[in-house]
Amino acid sequence: MKLSYYISLVLMILIGGLMSCSPAEGNKTGHEYMPDMAHSIAFEPNVNTYYSYHIWGTKQEHREFSVPRLPVAGTIARGYSGTDSLLQTNDKSISTTKNGHVNYYYKDTEEERIRAANEIVSNPFPLTAKSLENGKANYTIYCATCHGDKGDGGGYLVRDDGGKYPAQPANFLKDDFIASSEGRYYHSIMYGKNMMGSYADKLNYEERWEVIHYIRSLQAVSKTLKYSPEENTFSNSQAVADFKKLYNSIGLAR
Repeated sequence: MKLSYYISLVLMILIGGLMSCSPAEGNKTGHEYMPDMAHSIAFEPNVNTYYSYHIWGTKQEHREFSVPRLPVAGTIARGYSGTDSLLQTNDKSISTTKNGHVNYYYKDTEEERIRAANEIVSNPFPLTAKSLENGKANYTIYCATCHGDKGDGGGYLVRDDGGKYPAQPANFLKDDFIASSEGRYYHSIMYGKNMMGSYADKLNYEERWEVIHYIRSLQAVSKTLKYSPEENTFSNSQAVADFKKLYNSIGLAR
């Protein structure tokens, strides 16, 4: 009786040992003791995927852990460090690469467009002679064909097609565009708007903001104001403040 007991006990130990030490290969993960103590729950980063293999907590809790977050303060996005160009600010210099990339945390929906317009209210790049020069060059290449050299929506593609162009391009000199925040422009560059397609693959992060700087300079000219590194009477002008006040008072997204 005792012999059979010990034999059974030894067999159980051997079988348990073999099972717990089975190797992992291919689609087989093998066996290990309390795997949840050694491995975190896996889920696709930056994607809200809630399916049978990843169910833990509620859907809202899962979403909070999986959706993209804003970058940690002080960090630099991959591809946006180097010495190809140098941004000068009042108190420091920032080295960047020309083809830098910075994540954009807004989706291509009307609700997200409004959110971007409300949250992105300033240009992260300083206003310099170089930024205006670069902005003008890229605006002329990518924007002026429709929006016009003056930003009035009268580009040669519209003027010279005999009235066949399907939609009137935006006139940046109108008061509602002057009152709009930078987020409205940036979101349109990223995703397009109406007949306009996305230009995110044609303008890099820095170039997009340079184009926006240049659009602001065109708007300043239309109001007989200044928008330059030497003198900026446009951004904080009473005229612009009145436009923004009116724009917000009637409940329109900026």
